This record gives sequence, structure tokens and C-alpha cells, in this order.
Amino acid sequence: MRKLMLICLFAITALTASAQKFALLDMEYILKNIPAYERANEQLNQVSKKWQAEVEALNTEASTLYKNYQNEKVFLSAEQKKDRQEAIMKKEKEASDLKRKYFGPEGELFKKRESLMSPIQEEIYTAVKEISELRGYSLVLDRASDSGIIFGSPKIDISNEVLQKLGYGI
Repeated sequence: MRKLMLICLFAITALTASAQKFALLDMEYILKNIPAYERANEQLNQVSKKWQAEVEALNTEASTLYKNYQNEKVFLSAEQKKDRQEAIMKKEKEASDLKRKYFGPEGELFKKRESLMSPIQEEIYTAVKEISELRGYSLVLDRASDSGIIFGSPKIDISNEVLQKLGYGI
């Protein structure tokens, strides 16, 4: 963390020493004021809950199969035990595969988030770029991210200007 703060401090010092301008924005604040972002988040939450319920249903089925097996295994032949064990493992694998399909690194939730959020992020980026080019900013930092910014003057915060450019004037 200290190293990151020093890097930011050196970068800002270098920028100000060469008379370059910079600005701050608060991405969390901007996103909270964009209705499409809130709708996208709600849509992601709903689909995530639905998919989680599907995974949990398969896990419950596997658990039920296991409990039944435990209760009945003394009455089962070796072949029946083997079949039951395979059925349990198959159900557990099915649940695991479904979870990976929906929630894995390249899963459906990731793809859905990407498809819903990318247009919003592109819009914000375009607005920030236009404002930066108009005002001559060389660097725009996000004060909401964990970048080590301890203080930023409200005079250089362009968050409201970005919202106005996007049509969500405050």
C-alpha cells in the first residue's frame, strides 16, 4: 500500500512539475446516479439468485441421495451400493459443473455482467475523455478506487460534469 502511494505521489509530482493538468472523479458516485447501472445490477442480482437456486437444488438432491444411501446401505448388495455411490457422485459433479458454468471465471454471470456493464462503462469513458480533451487534463484518477488518494480538492473533481455530459445532470 505504501509503495502504491509513493508511486502515485511521484506520478502526481511529475505531472505537476511539467505543468500538466489532472482531475479526479468518483466512479461510485457516478454509477449511483445512472439509472441504467442500477437496473443492470438488479437484473444481475435476479439472475444470480435464480442460478444459485438451481445449483442449490442439485446439491440438495445429492445430499438426499447420500442420506438415503446411508440409511439403506446395510440392506444393499455390493452392486447396488456401487450404483448408489455413482449416482451420488454424478449428482455432485452435475452441481459442481453447473456452478462453474454460471459462476466460474468465464461463466454466464461474467458474460451477463460484461454485456450489461460494458456499454455504461464505454459511455462514461467517452464522456471523461471528451471533458479531458476539452479541459486539457493529462490524467484523471478515480477517487473511489483503492488508489491511495488521501485527499483531492473538490475543485478538480469532474464527477458532476461527467454526469451532466451523460445527460444525468445534478
